[in-house]
Amino acid sequence: MSAEDVLRETRKAINEILSGQVDIVDITFEGPAIVIYTRDIGAFAQSEEIINKLAKILKKRVKIRPDPSITLPPDDAEIEIRNIIPKEAEITDFYFDRETGQVTIEAKAPGIAIGKKGALLNEIKRKTGWAPVVIRTPPIQSKTIEDIRKYLRMVADERRHFLLKVGKRLNRDLIEKGEYWIRFTALGGYREVGRSCTLLMTKNSRVLIDVGVDVSTDPSRTTPFLDVPEVQPLDSIDAVVLTHAHLDHSGLVPALYKYGYEGPIYCTPPTRDLMALLQLDYIKVSFGEGKRSPYQSADIRNAVKHCIPLKYKETTDIAPDIKLTLHNAGHILGSASAHFNIGNGTYNILITGDIKFERTWLFNAANAKYPRLDTVIMESTYGSYTDIQPTRREATAQLKEIVTRTISKGGKILVPVFAVGRSQEVMLVLEELMRTGEIPETPVYLDGMIWEATAIHTAYPEYLNSELRMKIFQQQENPFLSEVFHRVETGSQRENIIGDPDPAIVLATSGMMNGGPVMEYFKHWADDDRNTLIFVGYQAEGTLGNKIQKGWKDITLLERGNPITIEIKMDVETSEGFSGHSDRRQLIRYISSLTPEPERIVFCHGEESKALEMAHLARRKYDVETAVPRNLETMRVK
Repeated sequence: MSAEDVLRETRKAINEILSGQVDIVDITFEGPAIVIYTRDIGAFAQSEEIINKLAKILKKRVKIRPDPSITLPPDDAEIEIRNIIPKEAEITDFYFDRETGQVTIEAKAPGIAIGKKGALLNEIKRKTGWAPVVIRTPPIQSKTIEDIRKYLRMVADERRHFLLKVGKRLNRDLIEKGEYWIRFTALGGYREVGRSCTLLMTKNSRVLIDVGVDVSTDPSRTTPFLDVPEVQPLDSIDAVVLTHAHLDHSGLVPALYKYGYEGPIYCTPPTRDLMALLQLDYIKVSFGEGKRSPYQSADIRNAVKHCIPLKYKETTDIAPDIKLTLHNAGHILGSASAHFNIGNGTYNILITGDIKFERTWLFNAANAKYPRLDTVIMESTYGSYTDIQPTRREATAQLKEIVTRTISKGGKILVPVFAVGRSQEVMLVLEELMRTGEIPETPVYLDGMIWEATAIHTAYPEYLNSELRMKIFQQQENPFLSEVFHRVETGSQRENIIGDPDPAIVLATSGMMNGGPVMEYFKHWADDDRNTLIFVGYQAEGTLGNKIQKGWKDITLLERGNPITIEIKMDVETSEGFSGHSDRRQLIRYISSLTPEPERIVFCHGEESKALEMAHLARRKYDVETAVPRNLETMRVK
């Protein structure tokens, strides 16, 4: 059915259900959804059943929007809303989204803003035409989120045109003749960790899942194999799906737009925001290391403009014959496992992304239950029989012992961290240990993007586990606002911390010590045996962190273009219990918990030996077909 046929069917269905009594101004596409603009918004608001009927008939997501002619301009609507909502609600911000017809109202007391049984919301809708959504004001304001909102308002017309184009492309006619087939090509992150990228292809569609960069020091394997014929030209790709924001999964996305891709990116809202934050830092770090970044900030903005955010368990069309549903992966904020329903249920593929199959200080365990499963493509980062991580409780005890020992010597503690995920978990543990008196109260300095990443976490409490969510919104108990944490914002602050003789704990990026502020602390503190370096995240082969972790005692670095040799006398510790990846036991439990049982499991995102070990174990223990493809290999699954 062509795009024009879909719109005709929509109008016909509306007339049949409502007998032509509703004033329909326009029917159009908004990405994968059909949007109906009407002046009689009340006719739809009174009955959710009408929208459900339309969606069932059309087999499409249906959205109802008030015609712009009946909505007040945002400035006027804001004045009206402030007159309706009592001052005691303490409104802090508004966000008017013309795509959805919604106005998001941030308030410190959301219950007051909503009113008894939603009375104030109804009054706002009646007087302004906007559909109000009230949320609690995040306890830490995020500049990244604020900038993204401003930018999306600025490019609203461009985005509307883009979504219309996506909708028309989704509803193009299918190739019906000949045998139907499904296959995928490994473009990066297979038998290795880094530059994750997979191309999913059917007879009618092409979808890229993750487009990452490798942050190791080997220049020959930095980017995925995007020059293969299946990917070129880039405008032949229907969609890009991102499982999460880490650079090894999202780091090259802006370059796609630089070289001709104009299609959508599907990801969760936190992934969109964190992705932009990390990519901007990637440009900064590349410049600082004298390297050329593969894109500019304008390309990052272009990527943000093309994002279509999806919540967990929200199913949408992303190609004429592919539906996507994102599920919690438990790895970092907004991380998702991507479930693809292909050919109207003909075949179902799950790409897990990075998963943590354990409830952590931040998130619930990765989802393992799906309606249908045929092939699973899953990570194997810690797939070796030796990869058994401590529990979160054991990791806390280990951190307590290391910190206590170092402080007793008058030393300093340096923790290289990824700004997203590991930083926040270490913060939570340190705050609890100090609050309960289990370790001496010591200043904890946060250097790099950690504070901004933490702010984004507090803006999306629905993606956190319930216990942490409750603490965040009880201001007096919010662990992230503890007085022990100090944000490092300037170079002079950093110099003062480095030169201060008193004990201190520093959490600084980057997590693998490939540049960033962590290096400044390391250069000055490495030769003092009272100090301790603690690794809490994965150290990829070839990175400086990996070399130090292996026991190197002398490191040569460049400082202002000149080589300097650093002697490492400080203690070097690894606390693997903070990893956002599943260890071998958790990977095995995940496989045994997958419902329904898949017919095939393909392993990726792991060093070759670890991926092969997991494949052998799964085949032997679960009698399931397994595969460990190499980069550039293609597998036909149907």
